Amino acid sequence: MTKTADGEVSVPVLADEEPWTAEELAEVRDDLVFDIGRMERAIRTAEKGLERLFDEGTEGAGRDPADVGSTNFERDQEMSLVQNARDMLDQATNALRLFDTGQYGWCEVCSEPIGKERLMVFPRATMCVTCKQREERR
Repeated sequence: MTKTADGEVSVPVLADEEPWTAEELAEVRDDLVFDIGRMERAIRTAEKGLERLFDEGTEGAGRDPADVGSTNFERDQEMSLVQNARDMLDQATNALRLFDTGQYGWCEVCSEPIGKERLMVFPRATMCVTCKQREERR
């Protein structure tokens, strides 16, 4: 993303894509801000659920092993959800920072445009499809 001579924001696109409109850019930024708020709320809710599960795990000696196992499974699931939400929050926060500093839309690995279509579907993306696929194969 760069600013043009007239002060407008310009996010890179792939060769076969139309340039971004001001409305599309505003929508992407709004989506990132909304996602950040949604994920912060989800983390708070999940953390409260974790507190409850940890409290249940300390109640009463001699609990049925099946109940203990069930509680441990729920706690592990909840911890996984919290970590996933934190990862998505970090991605959205990073993407918003890149947007606000004029670096949005460039792949952090190869420095080529990420692509308008990809960013419209997944605004948190910081890698082009090719680099992301390469990373996932590792």
